[in-house]
Amino acid sequence: MSYTFNISLSVLNHLGRNLYRNFITVIGEAISNSWDADASNVWINIDREARSMFIIDDGSGMTSDDFQNKFLKIGYSKRKPDKNTTDKGRPYIGRKGIGKLALLSCAQKVQIASKANGNVVVGGLIDNSGLDEAIKDDIGANEYPLGSIDAMTSEKLKDLSSGTAIFFENLNEGVINTVEYLKKIIALNFRFSLLDETFSIFLNGDIVDMNALDELASSTQFVWQINDVKDSYLTEKLSPAVNSNVVNFSNKTSNKNIYGFIASTKKPSDLKIRGTSEKVSLDLFVNGRLRDKDLLRHIPTARLVESYLYGQIHFNALDYNTDAFTSSREGILKDDPLFNDFLVELDAITRGIIDEWDLLRRRIGKDGDPDNPAVTRKRRKAQELYNAATEEMIPENPNGTVIAWVASLGEEAQFNIPSYTECFIAENLLRKFINHKSIATSPEAVAEASKWRTREQTAKSAANIAYDVRESKDDLQYLSMDDLANLVDKPTDPNKELGIARDAKVYKPMRDAVAHTSLITEDAKKHLSVVFTNIKARLQQLLNT
Repeated sequence: MSYTFNISLSVLNHLGRNLYRNFITVIGEAISNSWDADASNVWINIDREARSMFIIDDGSGMTSDDFQNKFLKIGYSKRKPDKNTTDKGRPYIGRKGIGKLALLSCAQKVQIASKANGNVVVGGLIDNSGLDEAIKDDIGANEYPLGSIDAMTSEKLKDLSSGTAIFFENLNEGVINTVEYLKKIIALNFRFSLLDETFSIFLNGDIVDMNALDELASSTQFVWQINDVKDSYLTEKLSPAVNSNVVNFSNKTSNKNIYGFIASTKKPSDLKIRGTSEKVSLDLFVNGRLRDKDLLRHIPTARLVESYLYGQIHFNALDYNTDAFTSSREGILKDDPLFNDFLVELDAITRGIIDEWDLLRRRIGKDGDPDNPAVTRKRRKAQELYNAATEEMIPENPNGTVIAWVASLGEEAQFNIPSYTECFIAENLLRKFINHKSIATSPEAVAEASKWRTREQTAKSAANIAYDVRESKDDLQYLSMDDLANLVDKPTDPNKELGIARDAKVYKPMRDAVAHTSLITEDAKKHLSVVFTNIKARLQQLLNT
């Protein structure tokens, strides 16, 4: 006695209806089938009120034999050992022969109609409610006949010599969104439609092209090409020649057969797709088809910059003899060695970009990456304060000269602002220390305070100011570091004893320049840092006594 497999219809649940959760994945399977059928056009028409959708293409279509023995044969693959491209030379996207089951996952009824070479229309209807009953009754696949397609579905092919029409009736709740949202998602997810001029996708009558990504392009700030990729989105939307928002456009090289781009937006919120919970991410494409979303989840760095990045990486080598893709086609098998090698290379590229991003952000006066150890916390906070101040003072769209001025001052602010802060802290701590220890003010200090008090009063009178400017008129408030240091820590023998007063004399010229908001020389910066290190150390000793 010989035995044969007897496939239960419940397999359709596991391979199709319950496996595909993403509406875009469902549309993607239909578009991929159209690509593999050498279609020139795919028309997607969605009626949100009627909760219905048509997907029609002008591809090679199917004969009755094709429909029964290829389309309805679960696991049938167009790929053969000696044939991996279509008649037009396109690389096949389909592989396992189960993607067609995704069509069952988003609607109550699905009709498939097709014709080849001007022949009669063939096809059938799958009613998920009837399929549920058949599965419940444990009917075998060979015992479940498809329903008949209606005239409306057949009519969609009347003007085409060949092609396929799929009608989705009673779409599941929540699977469709706004047309503008779907345009953006299709433009992002189906790169082969934008990279190949012989293949076009239309949504409710409008072609899906680069214009669907205008909002994303206008929010993009930095771009890194990988291996000098040729991409119409880069040339038409992200080139600095056409997009003034892009202030850096550079190339990264890899000795792997990887190409694509990584870009960053002005704000993390720019990656959010309005009206949805989704966001644009860094995605992997193989032969033009999206294969894995959000690659950064595989190589997390826990750095802030990740929330600004998006892009598209192409690695066609993954489409090789060993199938690296999950059954749902929505990801890569995690133990695939070629994919893991790819991730190692991507990690190296991304880490270089992350460090560059921080430098570029600070160069244009924006907050960078707080986790980059190359910049001290003090300097970074100083620039963030400077950035916040300039955003309030400088017009929203300054000219190029003003932008250059702001950038150059930002570099100086990283030193001057912390230096001013250090002066403020050190001098006021000395004032607190003098009061705490009840140290008497010397005649010289009283005379110095009187001099500055008189100058202040003269300036107030000239400005017609009657109110007090300083919180206190105490003599100490009019004394600077060298005067305060003489009261607190003046050595009897400056050649033998420590004392803040010794450092304060050297400190004063640089301190005055910083306090007067002047830019100081590199030599002065170095000297100020060294002297202040001494002052801090001695001040800590005094405060501990």
